[in-house]
Amino acid sequence: MIKEEKMNQVTDQQIIEILRKEAVPALGCTEPVACALACAKCKEVLGGVPEHLDVLVSGNIYKNGMGVGIPGTGMVGLPIAAALGAVCGKSEYGLEVLKDVAEGDNLQRAKDLLEHVTVSLKENAPDKLYAEALATRGNDRVKVIIAHTHTNIILVEKNGEELFRREFQLDVTKPETKGPELSVKRIWDFVHDVDVKDVEFVLVGAEMNKAISAEGLRSEYGLQIGKTLKENIDKGLLEDDLLNRTLIRATAASDARMDGCPKPVMTNSGSGNQGITVYLPVVVAAETFGASREQMIRALALSNLIAVHIHHYMGHLSALCGILIAGTGAASAITYLMGGTYENMVNTIKTMCSNLTGMMCDGAKQGCALKVYSGVSAAVQAALLSMRGIKTNNDGIVEEDIERTIRNVGLIGTKGMEETDKTILNIMCNKNMK
Repeated sequence: MIKEEKMNQVTDQQIIEILRKEAVPALGCTEPVACALACAKCKEVLGGVPEHLDVLVSGNIYKNGMGVGIPGTGMVGLPIAAALGAVCGKSEYGLEVLKDVAEGDNLQRAKDLLEHVTVSLKENAPDKLYAEALATRGNDRVKVIIAHTHTNIILVEKNGEELFRREFQLDVTKPETKGPELSVKRIWDFVHDVDVKDVEFVLVGAEMNKAISAEGLRSEYGLQIGKTLKENIDKGLLEDDLLNRTLIRATAASDARMDGCPKPVMTNSGSGNQGITVYLPVVVAAETFGASREQMIRALALSNLIAVHIHHYMGHLSALCGILIAGTGAASAITYLMGGTYENMVNTIKTMCSNLTGMMCDGAKQGCALKVYSGVSAAVQAALLSMRGIKTNNDGIVEEDIERTIRNVGLIGTKGMEETDKTILNIMCNKNMK
């Protein structure tokens, strides 16, 4: 049995590859970006800008694209994202597909195309993350499908001829499809043992997310949560402490991102807000505690990997707000930076699961910065509690075994909240029709 477990244990190199794969730059909210990417691929296969675009998306992409700002446009929604992808998007840019928006008259051309763009729900979409673009130009017709992850093109078809197909595995939570096991303990050991040079690339994400946070504090983006908190510290109404510094840095970044700031963020598990939450509280904690460069690198790797591990049982989109997951990663890293033990970190994770599980996702919008606020606040408090020896009793969804606890969270976010997801989408769609 011990030999089998060792054989199935993920290697250091596999963990490094996971970290690289799940931490990539994105410009704008990643659900509209997925639509833009599909449309950009259509344009490339057609050999020119489409004359008409029909985009079909899953409910989760639909709700996450309704009210979110599209970078560099001053506009919101999936139609303008699709039009921009078809006009100036480049599929080679991946999640930064829209980074040429500001060049020339690209924005105006996209606006002109809007009357020929339709976006609608895909009935019985095979995955929660699904975008299908149908583009026509002259006598040519191209179909591109993205599924399961934001850049995963699984089908390219032109005039009925299949040019590309990638096998699409629906359920990655089945034991037979998971491959080598990642676990909280394995992540803890990896973070302590890995050569820091092999994971120092996480600092790129830290600098990227710090930059958009600074932009959020300079300008009046979104709900201006970070800016307001800082102003109240300056007035003496709030303390300039660890909690408020983490809140300011993270919410300012989310304020800017959700209001269409044309700066990229480093994502986690396909989400920019989760990338913000995974990185920035850890950076602030490292600065506050006087951590070394190496300690900060290891902490950032830990934060990212804990979030990725929990996401494995959730998928990239669900009715459960991913800030819980990202906040749990940040809380784990803050515990590490405070000198916590593995047991301290486990208790931190359990406290987060006991606290925020159930926080719903009602689409990407300016108000997401409020959920970043809640997740970061809970993360700091969970770390402080565990370092004092306070832990959640093994009741409710929390079990003695941390891996079973994480699976319980995943179960709630998938099967447990299926009807919640449908109800949220129905409310949002009907509201917009009134």
